[in-house]
Amino acid sequence: MHVGNNKHIVVIGAGFAGMSAACILAKEGFKVTILEKNNQPGGRARVWKKDGFTFDMGPSWYWMPDVFENFFALFGKSSQDFYELKQLDPAYRVYFGKSDEMDVPAKMADLEALFESIEPGSRKGLSAFLKQAEYKYKVGMGEYVFRPSHTITEFIDWNLIRKSFSMQLLTGMSKHVRKYFKNPKLIKLLEFPVLFLGARPQDTPAMYSMMNYADLVLGTWYPTGGMNEIVKAMVNIAEENQVDIKLNTEVLKIEVENEKVKYIVTNNGIVEADFVITGADYEHTDQELIDEPYRNYDHKYWDSRTMSPSSLLFYIGINKKLGDIKHHNLFFDEDFEQHADDIYTKPQWPEKPLFYVCCPSKTDSSVAPEGCENLFFLVPLAPNLEDNDELREKYFILIVDRFESITGESIKDSIIVKRSYAMNDFKADYNSFKGNAYGLANTLAQTGFFKPAMRAKHIKNMLFTGQLTVPGPGVPPALISGQIAAGEALKYFSAKQK
Repeated sequence: MHVGNNKHIVVIGAGFAGMSAACILAKEGFKVTILEKNNQPGGRARVWKKDGFTFDMGPSWYWMPDVFENFFALFGKSSQDFYELKQLDPAYRVYFGKSDEMDVPAKMADLEALFESIEPGSRKGLSAFLKQAEYKYKVGMGEYVFRPSHTITEFIDWNLIRKSFSMQLLTGMSKHVRKYFKNPKLIKLLEFPVLFLGARPQDTPAMYSMMNYADLVLGTWYPTGGMNEIVKAMVNIAEENQVDIKLNTEVLKIEVENEKVKYIVTNNGIVEADFVITGADYEHTDQELIDEPYRNYDHKYWDSRTMSPSSLLFYIGINKKLGDIKHHNLFFDEDFEQHADDIYTKPQWPEKPLFYVCCPSKTDSSVAPEGCENLFFLVPLAPNLEDNDELREKYFILIVDRFESITGESIKDSIIVKRSYAMNDFKADYNSFKGNAYGLANTLAQTGFFKPAMRAKHIKNMLFTGQLTVPGPGVPPALISGQIAAGEALKYFSAKQK
């Protein structure tokens, strides 16, 4: 049923959450305009092209393919209508040191054999661990994740409360993993998703072992052409549904009158709106775009939030082919706990950082010129650290030296394209709070209705969406966040019609 009736909904930000909400609401008959600050859609999933190289600037892991398919299905589509999806096998490689590496296979029988070879007897533990993780994934995705989390009353459901005990909200991820495994390599493998995407494993609820199910069972995939192909698919759907995407349009002020958005001030003029969904950085919207009486929170609240890491990124093009590195490569040759402490406990530039290297040209020849490789280096960092060219170069030398030493591959003298990206860039391009890359940390105190509220408390016709509100950071959660926001907007207009 189309309920739009020519009402104009303005979506701020063309990231995954904003695009998701815009597509759904346009399909329901609303006039929808997206206001995007940057010169291309996609938010953090923009691309940078240079000398024949195409770099995904942000997300590089395609997990939870079911979430993408569910979104496309809302429009009678599937991912196959837009891009070719390849499952990576091995999914990724973990380097623990020189001549000490682990390839994580895509097939369960091979994964069981890998665990058994590293820790005899662990096959049984893996089966039990993943059975629990599957339960959490299915309950989480089926009964938790699509709730707007306005109040705790949404979760006062005896069936859901009973299931919550099995979700292990009060058990730490670190303790949970060690219940099943003793070998430090297997522990690192199972803890890495939360370290890179949210918090120290001991501070992350064991509920998030659902990410291990997404990783090890649902698999790691790659859309040919790169992650920006997802953005292109969403733009295609948006345009099919007459969404007006205005690029290079920065929102400067949200003008509120009588507890309703009256209009939006942009660098290109004023835009009137009957309803607003903001997928821009939540703190920036709340503290900078709205007058104080209408804000959800104050500065003290925001400063008290535990943020996910920021990142130091390098986009590197080299004029040679590399040997046996994989599409995804994790370098865990230094102390896992120490780097976590440098992010979360005593925020500082890490002395011996873990890092990640993506080489998509191993899978996709279109992202680099013939005979060349496309490399993406990432170091997780505490947000809001000092950021300058000298520090970036120091860490580039450090991680490239380790990359060369561990892999036996020489790249320094073959670099023909190089660009760095870190906290100052996240702030400048996305108005990112403290330069964070991944939103809020996934601690218990910042889960569900403890996250910043989706609903604007003092503005009747505005909602927040994206990684700083429910359900959380990551591409699939952002897609879901947009769907939730769209559903809440539909409720608002349905209530007005009664």
